[in-house]
Amino acid sequence: LVLSEAKGKKAVVTFENHGVIGGLGDAVASVLAENAVAVPFKRHGIVEQFGQVGTADWLQKEFKLTASDLEETVKGLLA
Repeated sequence: LVLSEAKGKKAVVTFENHGVIGGLGDAVASVLAENAVAVPFKRHGIVEQFGQVGTADWLQKEFKLTASDLEETVKGLLA
């Protein structure tokens, strides 16, 4: 599925509401690398930070997991 979805795309971005290490992004990166798919790739999620406690809205802002954060990541990758 990853290979068929990546084919012909300008970029691939994974978006996770937890740490990027060992998550979906790592799995997608492995599939792309093992199949020599040359497409720009970015994992978006929490990078080396301790967890916090708060409302969902606050946590999304704190860890840069809002829709606008994802939009910035995608735009940056496509630039």
